[in-house]
Order: sequence, then structure tokens, then C-alpha cells
Amino acid sequence: MSEKASSAGEQFARALGTKDAAALRQILHPDLDFRAMTPGRFWEASDVDTVIDEVLLGKWFEPTDDVREIVSVETGDDVGAVHRVGYRFNVTNADGDFAVEQQAYYNVDDSGQISWLRVMCCGFVPSA
Repeated sequence: MSEKASSAGEQFARALGTKDAAALRQILHPDLDFRAMTPGRFWEASDVDTVIDEVLLGKWFEPTDDVREIVSVETGDDVGAVHRVGYRFNVTNADGDFAVEQQAYYNVDDSGQISWLRVMCCGFVPSA
């Protein structure tokens, strides 16, 4: 995996884990091709504002969700031009404590931004 691509995946995961909209806007391309699957829904968007404001920080990790800890961020081997990052967060909200794990596959453009992103989420799993 190229250092630039690996860095982009890690930057994305850490920005999401800290709910940093400005950092997400820096690493995600404005015309992002985004699709994802969570336990209850499929998601699709084609611009960074929708992805960040309505999906990532609007529905997935709402303002009332406190990401207490970024447990792990792991980049993986490339599959051709497609890169992978997996990450796990510990999250607390009014319903309790949860683990959330996601796997993301992505492409990076010449500017170093993620231009194509596919995410699979396990959902909010109650912590033991």
C-alpha cells in the first residue's frame, strides 16, 4: 500500500472517531462517490457535504453519541487500486456503551483525497 493511500485511510478513521468535520472535509474529495451498508439501511451519496453532515455525523455518529475511544485503526493490503482501513470505536450514548466497527474500502485521487468510499458497519453492539 502506498504511504499516501494508507495515510488517507488512517486520517479518515481518526477524523471520524473524533467527529472532526473539518478534517473529514480535507481528506474526502468534494465529489465523493460514497456507498455504505449498516445493519438497517443502505446509504448512497455523491457529495462530501451530504456524506459528512447527513450520514457520518448526522445519522451514524449523532451529536449525542460520545466516541470515548478509538480502539484500533488498521490499514490492510491493497486489492489492486483499492485500499482498506478497519477501525473500532467505543461509543456511549443515552442507551449505554457500545462498540462500533467498520471496514472501509477506498480509492485515493492524485491530490491524496479519498474519491471513492465503500463502508460496511456492524452497528452499535452493546459492550459487555
